[in-house]
Amino acid sequence: MTRLIAVTISLVFVSSGWAAEPAGWTELFNGKDFTGWVIDGPKEYKDKADGNKVKPLWTIQDGLIRTAGGAFGFLRYDREYSDFILHVEYRMVKDKGVNSGIGIRTKPFDVKDSTASRPSFYSYEVQLLDDADKKPDQHSTGSLYRYVAPTKTAHKPAPEWNTVEIECVGPKIRVNFNGTDTLVFDQSKDEKLKTKPLSGYICLQSHSKQVEFKNVRIKASSNAKLPHPSHKLTERPGASGSRRTY
Repeated sequence: MTRLIAVTISLVFVSSGWAAEPAGWTELFNGKDFTGWVIDGPKEYKDKADGNKVKPLWTIQDGLIRTAGGAFGFLRYDREYSDFILHVEYRMVKDKGVNSGIGIRTKPFDVKDSTASRPSFYSYEVQLLDDADKKPDQHSTGSLYRYVAPTKTAHKPAPEWNTVEIECVGPKIRVNFNGTDTLVFDQSKDEKLKTKPLSGYICLQSHSKQVEFKNVRIKASSNAKLPHPSHKLTERPGASGSRRTY
């Protein structure tokens, strides 16, 4: 009887979300402000649908990170990581041309060196589109954009929420959508990609149309220590000091 009660209580905790965050995960977004994050690229855009009013590109709405998608740029977490699992939940507006992505092991984006410094050239971008009905290719959702196509499609169409996890261990990368592995890749076996960086920043992309993110968290390698940063949102120009890799 005692065992039955214990099992029942455990099931209640799991179903209510109490056990949804395993030990070792660090929340990168606190749901309130952009502590720990840096805008790389434009901070504002002109809203053509509202008389070209100047508005912030990145905002927090109802506890969610939101990009209006009105300009090209990135929201970067200001710590470097090597081996990790990154968890991100996102949803896209149901609108033609919606486009976003997640940069991994990258460097700060510089508008003056836009091509070379963006994740899809410097390192990798995991592409995010509203293309659940499309055959996977090197430019579809879940691809390492322009380089490696996913083997299957497991994301839901907009405006539904999707969960993506990206695992990087040495040269090996695994991408998982909604509990299904969609890409497993070892860059050490690809002559063109084997020199891609094995550490760097993670970032969220603003490309076109509205996209929202939540539950952005990371589990770094077991020997990593992840103190919470104390600084607030800043613009990228002229970051100084040493770079820390976890």
